[in-house]
Amino acid sequence: MARLLITGGAGFIGSHTCVVLLEAGHNLLVLDNFSNSSPVALERLKSILNLNDRDSASRLQVFQGDVRDIDLLEKIFEKSELQSSPIEAVIHFAGLKAVEESVHDPLGYWDVNVSGSRTLLEVMDKHDCKTLVFSSSATLYGYPDIVPIPESAPINPINPYGASKAAVEMMLADVAGCLKDRGIKQASTTGWRIARLRYFNPVGAHPSGCIGEDPNGVPNNLFPYVSQVAIGRRGTLQVFGSDWPTSDGTGIRDYIHVMDLAEGHKCALDALVGSGPQLLTLNLGSGVGSSVLEVIRAFETASGREVPYKIVERRPGDAAITVADPTLAYKCLGWRTRRGLNEICRDGWAWQFANPNGYKGEVA
Repeated sequence: MARLLITGGAGFIGSHTCVVLLEAGHNLLVLDNFSNSSPVALERLKSILNLNDRDSASRLQVFQGDVRDIDLLEKIFEKSELQSSPIEAVIHFAGLKAVEESVHDPLGYWDVNVSGSRTLLEVMDKHDCKTLVFSSSATLYGYPDIVPIPESAPINPINPYGASKAAVEMMLADVAGCLKDRGIKQASTTGWRIARLRYFNPVGAHPSGCIGEDPNGVPNNLFPYVSQVAIGRRGTLQVFGSDWPTSDGTGIRDYIHVMDLAEGHKCALDALVGSGPQLLTLNLGSGVGSSVLEVIRAFETASGREVPYKIVERRPGDAAITVADPTLAYKCLGWRTRRGLNEICRDGWAWQFANPNGYKGEVA
C-alpha cells in the first residue's frame, strides 16, 4: 500500500476520503491549517476505523500548517524519505472554496489556491513525487451551454474562486507537458501522472454520523443550510428564485454523496498508479439533477422535521441547471455514484442530529 500526502485532509471532502484510503490500507500524512476544518474530524477517523494508538500513530500522521509553507512541505517529504518510506502520491484538497468570499477577496484566493498549488508542485518535483489528484470544481464551467455538462465544455469561470481553479488546471497541464490542453485524457511528456477531478455538489456525511460538513459561520451552500434549519440553528431557508425554467421553478443541481466522491478519489489514484504518465480530467457527479424544493422535501422526510423556507429574488451568478455528464469517469475509472438523494439526506441528518453544533466545542 502507498504512503500518501493529503493536503486539506481534515476538511469535509478530505476527511471522508481519508476514511476510504485508510480502509484500503494506505498510510496517510495529513497537512491542514484548520482554518475551515477541525482536528476533531481526524480524531474521529480512529473510532470509525477502530484504530488503536499504535496503528493511528503509524498510519495517520497529522501536520498543522499551510500548503504555502515550502519549508514545512520540505520537512514532511524529507522525514518520509529518512524513514525509508517516501511519499508516493499527493491528493490536494487544501484551498479556499466560498464563491461569495472570493468576490470580496480575490487576491487571497489566488494566493492560497494558485500560489499554494505552485508551491506544492515545486516540492513534489524536487522529491520526484509526480502523482497528483487535484480537487477541482464544476464552477469553472460558468454558465454551461450544454446540460449535462461534458468535460469538453468551455472553461468560463464567472467568479474568482472558479478562476483560481481554472488557473491551477492550466498550470497542471503545463507541468504535465500538455501544452495544447483541449482534450480530456492526454499522455504526459514530463513523467507526471495527474488527475483533475471536477466536483459538482458534494453533500451528505459518513453514515456513522461521526464526521460531516461543518462550515464556519453562515453556510454558503444549500444542504448545510437546510440541515441547520431542520436542527433549529437557523430559522428559515431562503430559496433564491422560483421562476427558473425548471419543473418547479427552483434551481437544479447535481448533488453527489461525499462518500461517492471520496471513493472517486481512490479510483482516480488507482488509475494513475496503475498506468503510465498522463493528464486525466474528469467530472465527478451523479448525472441526476434535483431542484431546491426536491431537496427540501427529501430532507423533511429523512429528518421528520419541517424546513421552513421563503422565496426571495435570484442571486446574481446563479444558473438554472447544473448537472454533470459523468460518462467519462465510468469509462476511465469504472466509477459511478451509488447513493441517491434519499441516502444523502439520511446520512446528512444523522450527522447533524448527532452533532447539532458540528465539531464546535469539542477538543481533539
